[in-house]
Amino acid sequence: MKRRILVVEDEEALAESVRYHLEREGYLVETATDGATAVDLERASMPDLVLLDVMLPTMHGFDVLRAIRAQSSVPVIIVTARDAEADVVAGLELGADDYVTKPFSMRELLSRVGANLRRLEVQLGAGLAEDDVLEIGQVRLDIGRHELAVDGEPVPLRPKEFALLEALMRRNGHLATRGDLISDVWGYDYFGDTKTLDVHIKRLRSKIERDPKAPEYIETVRGIGYKFSRGPT
Repeated sequence: MKRRILVVEDEEALAESVRYHLEREGYLVETATDGATAVDLERASMPDLVLLDVMLPTMHGFDVLRAIRAQSSVPVIIVTARDAEADVVAGLELGADDYVTKPFSMRELLSRVGANLRRLEVQLGAGLAEDDVLEIGQVRLDIGRHELAVDGEPVPLRPKEFALLEALMRRNGHLATRGDLISDVWGYDYFGDTKTLDVHIKRLRSKIERDPKAPEYIETVRGIGYKFSRGPT
């Protein structure tokens, strides 16, 4: 089945170039040149991935991302200016899964798109095939149902947050290096920097920790990675 991609980009020449290269790879592509149209198209066509420029007319890219995340967990790759590190962090905190910076090579873009779609397929396959439950302290992760409960209360997770928590909990007290986690969650061929991992760890802590600034579950092993401890007793 061909994967459907929504490209949101107000530079029409760039949008058409991206469309051309994605279609050559076998994807079905729709384009939007403003934010409001992007929200409507995402809801109508239910794409498998959204490539989202941050600077858009009618509606800022972050507002588009908020609108998407209000009703969908579709993978979103944001596109930012090369010197806009604050945009990268803000986008990831709002729920983006990955990012590319302008100007980008088509090779890099296609690699990011492919890696995110492969990860999505792995997550969907795991959800069908596995029915085990991971339970550490007051955190209970049901793999088959794709559900998290903390202190008995359901907690919603986005797909990559779920995959990251699963990767940590499966190691149960053992160190997970940054490389381990990036490979598990974003794929072995991911070649971006590690801001993405740090932002997802921050989001996970906000959802499972009593005090995210003094985490009891997700421990930082400085300079190496993270470890999921048994948490409060």
